[in-house]
Amino acid sequence: MGINREHVGREYRSPQPYEVTRGKIREFAEAIGDPNPIYIDTATARAAGYGDVIAPPTFPVIMGMEGMSQAVVDPELRLDFSMVVHGDQSFAYQRPLQAGDVVETVTRIADIAALGGNERLTLESEMRTAEGELVVTAVNMLVVRGAAEEAGAQGAKGQGSSA
Repeated sequence: MGINREHVGREYRSPQPYEVTRGKIREFAEAIGDPNPIYIDTATARAAGYGDVIAPPTFPVIMGMEGMSQAVVDPELRLDFSMVVHGDQSFAYQRPLQAGDVVETVTRIADIAALGGNERLTLESEMRTAEGELVVTAVNMLVVRGAAEEAGAQGAKGQGSSA
């Protein structure tokens, strides 16, 4: 059936603000194997010009997961998650996330497009402080294998034939 393109622009909000803590930053840095001391040592982070430890660049993936999860299980979107592969991910920072930030995330379906015989679903997640300051925008592109072919086949079946 293909992804429902009428959902471009639909937004999914995090159910509650996310508090960025030193512990969460440390755990994430350990999980990705990055020993940079600005992620774990407050004095080092402050000496580097930050107010507290900062999060590694890919940390926002944690906050974007809530909105992405809401989107992929949205039955009206018609996304077959069993056919999804991760295509690309990027982050556009206004400033680093640091311990003490409390952010709210809104994930928006930015684009749905054909990609060969597949479909591409692009999700943009904006992380803003409670005061509304944009900190980072994460873009996550998913590829749905065979979805465009399926959408085309459905359209051809629906056209009928005259004999």
